[in-house]
Amino acid sequence: MDVLRRSVIGTSLAVVAALGLTACGGGGDDSGGSNTLRVTLVNHVWTENIKKALPEFEQQTGLKVEVTQLGEDQLSDQYNVKLNAGSSDIDVMMYRPLQEGKLFAKNGYLADLTEKAKGDSAFELADFQAPPVQATTYEEKLVGVPIITEQEVLYYRKDLLQKSGFTAAPKTLDELKTMAAKVEADNPGIAGFVARTGKAAAVTQFSSFLYSFGGDFVDGSGKASVNTDAARQAYAYYGGLLKDHGPENISTDMSWSEAMAIFTQGKAAFYTEANSLYKNATDPAKSKVSDSVGFAAFPAGPAGSKPYNIPSWALGVNEGSENQANAWKFIQWAAGKDQTLAQQKGGVPGARTSVWANPEGIATYPKDLADAIKVSTENGVGHDRPLVVKVAEAREIVGQPIVDAITGKDVAGSAGTANEAFQKLLDDEK
Repeated sequence: MDVLRRSVIGTSLAVVAALGLTACGGGGDDSGGSNTLRVTLVNHVWTENIKKALPEFEQQTGLKVEVTQLGEDQLSDQYNVKLNAGSSDIDVMMYRPLQEGKLFAKNGYLADLTEKAKGDSAFELADFQAPPVQATTYEEKLVGVPIITEQEVLYYRKDLLQKSGFTAAPKTLDELKTMAAKVEADNPGIAGFVARTGKAAAVTQFSSFLYSFGGDFVDGSGKASVNTDAARQAYAYYGGLLKDHGPENISTDMSWSEAMAIFTQGKAAFYTEANSLYKNATDPAKSKVSDSVGFAAFPAGPAGSKPYNIPSWALGVNEGSENQANAWKFIQWAAGKDQTLAQQKGGVPGARTSVWANPEGIATYPKDLADAIKVSTENGVGHDRPLVVKVAEAREIVGQPIVDAITGKDVAGSAGTANEAFQKLLDDEK
């Protein structure tokens, strides 16, 4: 079974999971003091980087780490089977706080890490940015540690702005609209603005507009709030910008890949998107405009610049694990300052404040992108979608007014209908 020691991938792993077995042939022998740690991770650059560093951790601790590595769908399938069954053969688990985090926490799948994290001075929980930590906290208990973050920024064409007489990127949403219209008028065939338009796909990027207008998906009392004045203004702005200055014959099912393609083919001046995708725009092999792409902080709305600053992935400890003390040792190391800095230098945005303040931590990023991210980490909001159990259903509901705004329908009416449906979802989840 030595070949399974570090990584079990693909079909063989799916078979193992389907049979309810563990990668090491059975979990019955590994109890509280086991020196074998079973870690389940997703296919990601972060995972590849951490696997290369594992010998260091094993040498330091005397522990042996067995890594199960899966694609996102396989990962979800395995968690559904094993966590629902209360299995103890997963110790550390990589999960998506904003997608399944609330479900896992509500169901008691994630161990409470509060005392371990707060009582570990070397780990320094205070070094983590507040918004990502908020997303890994459930009912005031820390149930996960953020390891990979994303922030929304503004991508733009420096050459087109210069041609239209602009010397800097827009600092406000009003300026964005004005500049998009001017650049579009000066360059027939080029859209002033592009962004995601698909009902569910657009929700995450729309969220920054919503927050910057002073709104949110849920208010402070836990009620649906997508029909407030702020929310209606945000829907109207986002949809109106795409309707009036978006690509010709714009479709309403674009995800990031379609929107990015329009931008990288030189067909749009401005584009709001996750910073994690920036290399698609700056890589000459992927982008026709790589030499003229600039980045700026998300433009300020009436409530200021409030882009999302989220943890796309976090590490948690399976509540059913009998090896929780050693599981924490792994998180302590994998999410510690040294590994976070190493990951960031390798292109994986970290959740620690210290890595963004460290020149080494931003050396591989374009300077204007690093500056834009700094604004997001200071002013950011820790979620980019409704924080509910039924995330997919919620995104469909709150995303409908985006589509309606793009197609010129009654935004206020659509927001009201969405709010009613979203409130029902919230009530059903209580």
